[in-house]
Amino acid sequence: MEFPERVAITEVGPRDGLQMEALTVPTDEKTALIKGLADAGLQGIQVASFVHPAKVPQMADAEAVIEHLPRNDGVQYSALALNHKGVLRALNTWIPWIEITVAASDAQSRANAGIPLDRIWEEIDRMMDAAIGAGRRVRASIQCSFGCTGDAPAPDVAILNMSATLLRYGIHELVLADTTGMATPPKVKHLLKQVLPMAADTPVGLHLHDTRGLGLVNVMAGLEMGISHFDTSLGGLGGCPFVPGAAGNIATEDTVYLMDALAIETGIAIPKVARWSHRLSRFFGKTLQGKLYRLNPDDMQTAACSR
Repeated sequence: MEFPERVAITEVGPRDGLQMEALTVPTDEKTALIKGLADAGLQGIQVASFVHPAKVPQMADAEAVIEHLPRNDGVQYSALALNHKGVLRALNTWIPWIEITVAASDAQSRANAGIPLDRIWEEIDRMMDAAIGAGRRVRASIQCSFGCTGDAPAPDVAILNMSATLLRYGIHELVLADTTGMATPPKVKHLLKQVLPMAADTPVGLHLHDTRGLGLVNVMAGLEMGISHFDTSLGGLGGCPFVPGAAGNIATEDTVYLMDALAIETGIAIPKVARWSHRLSRFFGKTLQGKLYRLNPDDMQTAACSR
């Protein structure tokens, strides 16, 4: 079976990972984390979200975090927005990539964006016009692409229609997000078989959570379909504040270890990422969900050395 020779990983820990934590991480610690992840070889890092600070207090300093980041042309820095106001806030910073996200579930759309699904496209239209009109690059993601705990699963045709609509805006990347961790390999392959031909030259990525323990199995399913863009979070941090029981994202270290074992290049140094997972584990006073970061650095290299 042929896999991609290289995989692009977007580290979402500074946004998706931290947003679930009640203990606020200071701004200077966040910027140090992001710089450390860039030094570890991450070429895509989602650094913040522009959301209401009362709903997600951890992201209240989004502008300050971005202001203190080095402008590194080798790193794809991005921030997420849920509505037009969030996009306008992002446009007042230098962030080059904006993620505009829409839910495939009415319950998730109401909980996350505060807008019912039958009205969300008016908002998306305004968001896209503002972001693309300002020359920013746009990642568009579809939350709950593989099911939602608060709603019946959206039929494939709904996901395909959403994908087609987003692609017509001229987005630069389409991401199918398993927000609730309900994806399975058959679901992943079945949906990708339909979305990939539609996307043509627009890269398609997967944003996977490990709620039901199938995160890396779903990565394998994506690789088998030719996917070469994945979102991960250091130490397996993450989840969605509006999805009860949602576990963290697939861990960056674990995912890179898998890629190493398959001789797929990422350019990422696992021990450097793991050091930050350990640091956050100590800061939050708990063991994170990822596996590999808990090992000593020599054991982290076993996959690469066994080829």
